[in-house]
Amino acid sequence: MINVQPSLEFIPPAYNDLVWRGSRSLVPFWLRYTQGITDVRVDNAEELIELYRQFDQGKTRFLIAFRHPSTIDPPCISQLLWNLLPQIAKQSGNPLNFQVHTHFIYDRGIPLWAGPKVGWLISQLGGTPIRRGTLDRQGLRSIRDLFVNGQFPLAAAPEGATNGHNEIISPLEPGIAQFGFWCQEDLQKAQIDADVAIAPLGIRYHFFEDPWRSLEKLLSQLEVDSGLTEQASSSMGLRNGHPLTLEQEKLFYGRLSQLAEHLLSLLEKFYSQFYRQTPTPENEDLPSRLQALLNAALSVTEQAFAVKPNGNLSDRCRRVEQAGWERIYRQDLAELDSLAPAVKGLANLVASEAELRLWHMRLVENLVSVTGRYVAEKPTAERFADTILLLWKIVARLKGQSNLKLPFLGNKWAQFTVKQPLIIANYGDDYKSNRRQAIANLTQDLQTSLEDAIRSKNPG
Repeated sequence: MINVQPSLEFIPPAYNDLVWRGSRSLVPFWLRYTQGITDVRVDNAEELIELYRQFDQGKTRFLIAFRHPSTIDPPCISQLLWNLLPQIAKQSGNPLNFQVHTHFIYDRGIPLWAGPKVGWLISQLGGTPIRRGTLDRQGLRSIRDLFVNGQFPLAAAPEGATNGHNEIISPLEPGIAQFGFWCQEDLQKAQIDADVAIAPLGIRYHFFEDPWRSLEKLLSQLEVDSGLTEQASSSMGLRNGHPLTLEQEKLFYGRLSQLAEHLLSLLEKFYSQFYRQTPTPENEDLPSRLQALLNAALSVTEQAFAVKPNGNLSDRCRRVEQAGWERIYRQDLAELDSLAPAVKGLANLVASEAELRLWHMRLVENLVSVTGRYVAEKPTAERFADTILLLWKIVARLKGQSNLKLPFLGNKWAQFTVKQPLIIANYGDDYKSNRRQAIANLTQDLQTSLEDAIRSKNPG
């Protein structure tokens, strides 16, 4: 049950230098001891360092467009900017004599699930929120102002949300490109001579040793929790840090596929039996069945909220989320405490039903980037881990768990790759003649750059 809540107010960025200094000192320890991220490394750091020098000199305004596979990306980026970049610059003999930080754009929903303390911290570090399922004029005004006048550069995830995949980039949202063009326009109107750039930043996570035994134990638990087996399977003899034999790889992949098939069948029956949403895939392979299931699950919430199913799954999720928020965080009700008991009771009922319907959207969110071929294409420990953790999230939701803290599989290190910045002026002529096409072109170039940034390389 959830009770009706006051309307969601805009949280203005309120950068606090003391909070930043404390966070800068704590973030490496927090990453190490709570997330198992014991190292952060970067390729092509000079590109980003040079952008910061130009920003400090008033020559450039820029936005860091970063990959977003995981919720721990922002703290890792903080470690990169606050501690690693200044250290690299100092070692090169040309230290950065200014603060390396960013304002950043975040989803207004984060403080709702992460808690008010996280919301306060985000604000104190200079973050600005956006509601992505509606036209958030106040949020857009704040972003536009910070890009032009902010004390620091901006940072944002053009994918819009985490997708749980180290090596798959979701389709990018066009907002990042639009922000770049707006910034260029605003600088020209203010007669400020400065370039505007989008800096692509790739990120991947690598285990120090392949956690095969840990993955097998987690898979065994999922097989039991999902009802696939009654008791944990006997050990296959997998060991952390030791490569699989071809036979072990075949058996392990077979078990993973069997679990995925079982969960898919379970959910297909669930939506057909209780919601009259029978998935109708184009064919019977797993990717087609999965897409049909996601459409059916999302349709449950769309029909309840009378939301038209327009756009891709991510777009539909955002509109559904906004419709749910409008039923929970009521702008049309004044002081909630002064409502008549019957009126408040009805409002609580609407809020509770909305929260239940949003459960189906959250299920789709977890699976929206799943291809059904990710592990088969390259059966590495990282890809097995990405997929098994996604299945863990699904099973946790089916079990009714509210705390979705991922199981620990082993210590990792974060690898950043800085790509050459995309200069907005290079798209200026296209923008004058066809704005929509110019935004699409810049977005595609950013997508290509980010994909290049995460291409597999020797983690050495």
